[in-house]
Amino acid sequence: MDATAARGAEGTAQEIRLEGVGKTYADGTVGVERLDLTFAAGELSVLVGPSGCGKTTTMKMINRVIEPTTGRILLGGEDVTRVDADRLRRRIGYVIQNVGLFPHQTVRANVATVPRLLGWDRRRTRARVDELLATVGLDPAVHGDRYPSQLSGGQRQRAGVARALAADPSVLLMDEPFSAVDPVVRERLQGEFLRLQETVRKTIVFVTHDIEEAVRLGDRIAVMSSGGRVEQFAPPAELLGRPANAFVADFVGADRGLKRLAVTGISVDDLERPPLVHVADGLADARASLQVTGARWAVVLDDDGHLHGWLSADRAAGAGTVGSAAHRMDAWVPAEASLKTAFSTMLQHEAGWVAVLDGEVFLGVLTPESLHRALRRSVDGTAPETAGAAVPAR
Repeated sequence: MDATAARGAEGTAQEIRLEGVGKTYADGTVGVERLDLTFAAGELSVLVGPSGCGKTTTMKMINRVIEPTTGRILLGGEDVTRVDADRLRRRIGYVIQNVGLFPHQTVRANVATVPRLLGWDRRRTRARVDELLATVGLDPAVHGDRYPSQLSGGQRQRAGVARALAADPSVLLMDEPFSAVDPVVRERLQGEFLRLQETVRKTIVFVTHDIEEAVRLGDRIAVMSSGGRVEQFAPPAELLGRPANAFVADFVGADRGLKRLAVTGISVDDLERPPLVHVADGLADARASLQVTGARWAVVLDDDGHLHGWLSADRAAGAGTVGSAAHRMDAWVPAEASLKTAFSTMLQHEAGWVAVLDGEVFLGVLTPESLHRALRRSVDGTAPETAGAAVPAR
């Protein structure tokens, strides 16, 4: 790819391919062994592993903050080991753990750094900076003229993300960007970043030591061991459902089944369909419905077919309408929720089941049994997890 084509590709997510990439230092220390790895365009790929495993070195070789000793790094098909390093870095967004904002410059000036280096005019730069500050949740009128010391940790992190995105790079590198903030702010920033990625769809390489963060954020996760060896590179559900070897199994943790709840969505096929009754029905009709099905309870819908509550067999005795005897139903989740949210809701309300709604439309219920079946099927083509299942040897 020539320079003109490379510039034209900026802003569009591009594949990153590492071919035989390695780093050996002058004293003979091997930082990263030969790596053959592809980060798909528009995906968020996470490098995770213990300290010293080479994940940050791998990421820094992509923008040549660290020069690789061997191999090629292809960005959108272009071998970036052969281009000017400074120009390369202006095409790649970079967010680090401690943000790295210039303390003597305002937030607006910080975010404008790369556009200014690229020679953008003031009007274009100002418009882009204000747009990005608003996108990451910082009011340009309020925060634009403040200095980094006047921001909270979470606000500084947002400003760092805005700066990395300022020139609309095709690739974003993030080195433990949320680890310096407290757990509450960190979780909120992770959620905001996922929403941002839905909009910008960049090719992102994200380094973390935290498997929980990797599972929450990553489209694919590379688990690395010492020397920069990739033990497994897979989507979160596959990584948790079928670790490639003992190292991966140990790293993701014995509670990997619980972690899978967070990355497994609710499928309509997993839902159970209990008897349905309506608020205006008579209790005699409700009793008959329960007797025919052998169920101990029924879901109660209102006149519009929306969830109203539930009716137990005991409350169906006597005369009157279903509406007068129904229980309130607080244990429900939207259809787009994860199994973790469904399970948490079940526990929070001490309920034996949780209703699943598409908007206000009742779809069915998840019980502990159906939730377990859904979890077992969460990794297509893999054997279900069972207690005491053997882990493949390395």
